[in-house]
Amino acid sequence: MNDDAPVIEVHGLTKRFGDFAAVENVTFQIRRGEIFGILGPNGSGKTTTIRMLCGLMVPSEGGATVAGADVGTQPERVKARIGYMSQAFGLYRDLTVDENLEFYAGVYGLGRGSERISWAKKAMRLSEIGGRLAGVLSGGQKQRLALASAMMHGPQVVFLDEPTAGVDPAARRLFWQIIREHAAEGITMIVTTHYMDEAERFDRLAFLSRGHLKAVGTPAEVKQAFGGGTLEDIFVSLQETEV
Repeated sequence: MNDDAPVIEVHGLTKRFGDFAAVENVTFQIRRGEIFGILGPNGSGKTTTIRMLCGLMVPSEGGATVAGADVGTQPERVKARIGYMSQAFGLYRDLTVDENLEFYAGVYGLGRGSERISWAKKAMRLSEIGGRLAGVLSGGQKQRLALASAMMHGPQVVFLDEPTAGVDPAARRLFWQIIREHAAEGITMIVTTHYMDEAERFDRLAFLSRGHLKAVGTPAEVKQAFGGGTLEDIFVSLQETEV
């Protein structure tokens, strides 16, 4: 893939449920290795947008390509090329870190003893806790284990839904350090967050409100598009319009 070519292209993306448009005519591009935020209040359409980009929901109009696969006509190809880390901890609490990683290696067809398990433990700073049960891990350790599982198969694009919700500041800093490391290797990271201080770390971001794209660009460009203020000010103002 050309490093300069967008890894994700979204053009006129629309999703209707009856007469209600959850997402309407959204267009943007995401480059390889970017840390890109999709932000917006509850009901803004960001979850529906992400579900379409993950190949889980077919657009009503428009479309998107993710890592060269069309989300409408090639959803299984999309799913094979992405990783997804949900906000809820979805791993097996009664299995150890190593056993969880071995399970996901099997799911991805990598086989027991795959070198990707060793890679994941090193990359996510899990090497010292392989024998610990997932259920007793700290919040930050659980998040790193979830990310390791989502990236086990070497995806080109990773979606992270509120990845640092409920973890302490030190764990948040480490998690962002890890995200930066993978982005530097060319993996595209797409993140949702309610922490607007974290949103300042995005390379670029898209703000959605009532299913419409309100602004896209670097944090500075987005703030300028809204006439100044902070990202938190923008988030609150959009939230108030949706009440």
